[in-house]
Amino acid sequence: MSLQLADKKPSVPSHVAIIMDGNGRWACERGLPRLAGHRAGAEAVGRCIKAAIQRGVPYLTLYAFSSENWSRGPKEVSDLTGLLRYYLRHKVKELHTEGVCLRFIGDLSRFEPALRDELSRAEAMTRNNKRLVLLLALSYGGRGDIMQAVRRVAQEVRDGWLTPDQINEDLFTNHLWTAGRARPRCDGAHEW
Repeated sequence: MSLQLADKKPSVPSHVAIIMDGNGRWACERGLPRLAGHRAGAEAVGRCIKAAIQRGVPYLTLYAFSSENWSRGPKEVSDLTGLLRYYLRHKVKELHTEGVCLRFIGDLSRFEPALRDELSRAEAMTRNNKRLVLLLALSYGGRGDIMQAVRRVAQEVRDGWLTPDQINEDLFTNHLWTAGRARPRCDGAHEW
């Protein structure tokens, strides 16, 4: 029996997630300001998106701004949110043209209202795109996600909407920030 591996197409993952870390360190090691590293990281996002589209990856998650980023100095937080705002204003139309459905997960309430409005507009503009679902994790941390889900479930039990016996893995999953966003179809419906 012979294997014909050359005839097989390489498999494409259905979901790729990238933690964008070390941009500031990269810049400092080169004697550059930390913002230069963050800008270089933002440029790398474009390359990641292009590669995902070219290879047919349907879902790409980028952990772009962790909940720990809030503890950085005010100047760096301002630089990071300013960079986010710049890309929302100048790159979303390009993503839309490329067929990218843009979604955001995390504790978005920590951002100022004007920036949250821009995030909502970006999601609305790209909602029906079908080429790639790009999830940006902003102000996101796994522990924070679990804690907010626990609080929501506890509140539903307290309010009488749930009993403790109804709590299971599926119910808990549906209370995470990723619920309905981890594998959304681009038309706004969700698949699991």
